[in-house]
Amino acid sequence: MAIRKRWAVAVAAAILCGCGGGSGGSPAPSAPSPPADADPPPPPPASPDPPPPASLSTGPAPCADGRAGDFACDGISLLSRVPLDAMGGTAGNDLWGWRDGETGREYALMGMTDGTAFVDVTDPEDPAVLGRLPTETQASVWRDIKVRGDHAYIVADNSGAHGMQVFDLTRLRGLTGSQTFLADVVYGDFGSAHNLAVNEETGFGYAVASNTCGHGLHMIDLRTPNNPLFAGCHDEAGTHDAQCVVYRGPDAGFRGREICFNSNEDHLAIVDVTDKSAPLTLSSTDYPQMAYVHQAWLTEDHAFLLLGDELDEIDFDGPTRTHVFDVSALDAPTHLYAHELDTRATDHNLYVLGNRVFEANYSSGLRVLEFGDLAAGEIEEIAFFDTYPEGDGRDFEGAWSVYPYLPSGTILVSDMQHGLFVLSLQ
Repeated sequence: MAIRKRWAVAVAAAILCGCGGGSGGSPAPSAPSPPADADPPPPPPASPDPPPPASLSTGPAPCADGRAGDFACDGISLLSRVPLDAMGGTAGNDLWGWRDGETGREYALMGMTDGTAFVDVTDPEDPAVLGRLPTETQASVWRDIKVRGDHAYIVADNSGAHGMQVFDLTRLRGLTGSQTFLADVVYGDFGSAHNLAVNEETGFGYAVASNTCGHGLHMIDLRTPNNPLFAGCHDEAGTHDAQCVVYRGPDAGFRGREICFNSNEDHLAIVDVTDKSAPLTLSSTDYPQMAYVHQAWLTEDHAFLLLGDELDEIDFDGPTRTHVFDVSALDAPTHLYAHELDTRATDHNLYVLGNRVFEANYSSGLRVLEFGDLAAGEIEEIAFFDTYPEGDGRDFEGAWSVYPYLPSGTILVSDMQHGLFVLSLQ
């Protein structure tokens, strides 16, 4: 668990420097806090002083001749930017999106240190801030948001007894002004949690790096949104992030089972969670020049996994890398290679849509990769939008996350310093 502490110190320092109820169910077993015996990584290179956020373009600005207003780009235009102060925040973090199935309207759910903002992006060139849900406890660098159906689920790390906020997104219908909300329900079987995975198909959530379940998977039944219930633990290893799916990949023995792909800081774990009372680890895998296994996402055929290692660029003095795994055998995944970009920025969160990978890579912003035969190394960058014009180093500044799944094709990016970006791939 020392790796998490090292990463936490570095990110918190970067942000603080300005670089950027109750529920049903049985209580989950508690676990001790991770030891604080690791040193932070060396300080990143200094960046030039950023211009005041208000001076940067808010769009719309098409990408032409390598620029969209104040931002470097290639193939991605700026539809709008919502500054942090317009959303009632001072520093940004995680991001998710939601489309209202009844009205067709689209929304950004923007995490900030002090809460979550809800922004209507149906007209992407004229977004409307509808309000914010404050944190349940104190401010936190880390907030994570996921959606199932019409409800958002929000956790925060290093935040005391925050628990998981449940918010009914249909409350946003018909709003014309900004307001402050209260959570509909707060699930309290854990306090802090670093991240949250939700399997929309099965209706289970998986809080990770909480103060329970050995920092592993804390499983929650979300099928009745206003009554989330504790469902089980997988406590074999601390987990930083996860993707949990009903498996439909090439490994015939596991098709139809619920499988989690866990980024466990010092290894990749694949876990069968079909039986919440007896989850089973199928494999644990490392790879060359592994530093911090941060986050990963499956290809849509469940044959490959694309993984971001948050500290390998720093620890091994290399370019931005995306690790490619063959996971066609769940009990024996294979690390194929690390695809290298022409940047040196630290990578953070990535998501796959079709044959494209959307990566939020801190100081180099949004990077879009396209792939063919991954086993043959067919993957290349096709577009980018740099949300952080102040620099392109290995600082923990800039783009935190990306959401490419809105049906309109609008792309959302959260930037720690510059707020919500609403973008369009040309």
